[in-house]
Amino acid sequence: MNRPGSITDVAGIRVGQAQDEDALTGCTVVLCERGAVAGVDQRGGAPGTRETDALHPLHLVQKAHAVVLSGGSAFGLEAATGVVRFLEERKVGFNVGVARVPIVPAAILFDLGIGRADVRPDAAMGYRACQAASAEPPAEGNVGAGTGATVGKIFGMGQAMKSGIGTSSLEIGAGVVIGAITAVNAFGDVVDPASGQILAGARSRNIGPLRLGSPGYFADTLQVMKTLVGRTSLGFAGRSHTVIGVVATNARLDKDQATKVAQMAQDGIARAIRPAHTMVDGDTLFVLATGEKRADVNIVGAFAAEVLADSILRAVRQSRPAAGLPGLGEP
Repeated sequence: MNRPGSITDVAGIRVGQAQDEDALTGCTVVLCERGAVAGVDQRGGAPGTRETDALHPLHLVQKAHAVVLSGGSAFGLEAATGVVRFLEERKVGFNVGVARVPIVPAAILFDLGIGRADVRPDAAMGYRACQAASAEPPAEGNVGAGTGATVGKIFGMGQAMKSGIGTSSLEIGAGVVIGAITAVNAFGDVVDPASGQILAGARSRNIGPLRLGSPGYFADTLQVMKTLVGRTSLGFAGRSHTVIGVVATNARLDKDQATKVAQMAQDGIARAIRPAHTMVDGDTLFVLATGEKRADVNIVGAFAAEVLADSILRAVRQSRPAAGLPGLGEP
């Protein structure tokens, strides 16, 4: 893809972000106040989510009005409460007769091991993120849910690298647009699918004077996992890793199809992160379909994976060093 674009290239989608730069945590809100048909796919063994059951194809509610991506582990789910309040004040939500109930699914990542563990996204931060929401391309790197994100943690945080949040989009013809925004907090390494080279990940314990990205700088998590050291390290890796994101499209999808696109989009994680979907990751992807354009679900799903992978690469390339961890972005 020649142009990274943004999830806000999908008409009707706005993104707001808020963070605590000292505590190194934050949240990202994807707003679709007119409602969008929603689906979700969760993989990996350590998820933290809210309202994902409502998105099941067999369940009543068809549309979501926002999705929250948050740091703070399970504590960070509170950010969704502020988003619900923001939308209720604007009379946005599912009409139950006596009130309108905003449908706001959420997913969290674990960033308590960096910055301050006693400061997490809360309802006030979620509300502030909504107030900051815009149709302009959102900031990337150390912002929102990506503020405390890291990758490459098989040797622990000491040998990890800074990651963050990234966004991308693509027009696939006939006016159909697919966009993604992803907070990348993976256990594994981020790999360029085109070259197979590690861009960010676990650093070798013997890097010495090696410069970032030079031969021998990266430990290569997959190779380490085959060794006794790697097997031992896995026992101490914890359940503190995940990739969470949103794919949005102006394609016309029903809930079954939105769920299928979410499943196919997970392939983007597998292409750009090695390994992916482990028991210590909680990878969760949401899909929002605004329904403006007719499109084949197979085509939408195929390119959703491409756009998702590109947003992951953007997340690490735009992330600045923080908390003593190196990053690929400008300091």
